[in-house]
Amino acid sequence: MRFGVRKTAHVLERIGLAMAGAACGLFVGAHVGSAIPSLTTQGFLLLMMLLGAVGFYLGIDTPQLPFDAAHSQIDAAEILSSAGTLCATLASLASVAVIVLRLDPHDAATWLVFAGWIGGVSMQIVAGTKARMRE
Repeated sequence: MRFGVRKTAHVLERIGLAMAGAACGLFVGAHVGSAIPSLTTQGFLLLMMLLGAVGFYLGIDTPQLPFDAAHSQIDAAEILSSAGTLCATLASLASVAVIVLRLDPHDAATWLVFAGWIGGVSMQIVAGTKARMRE
């Protein structure tokens, strides 16, 4: 009984993280899509939301290596996950600030936000996949 409750709680937590990632992706997509005319499509918004959902689902709460002498190497998945989460959420925060404060950033800043988002969720996806594939 207790195992089922813990498993259900974990699944609900992961679904919530995926929804938070999708929301972050929506903000980044809205900001970048409104500033770069070729990216002003519904497909682009859906892609940003999908990347966010997958990245936050896989990349946050990754299984960690145990802390003992046999596993003294650096956990690449943990580093990638934390760096990816930081990059993705910074990009999302910048996008929300631009949208809410009605700022008009330079095109280079918009491309930097876009690169930060893509890089961040990519790191999360790779980290989550790597952590789940190891023995």
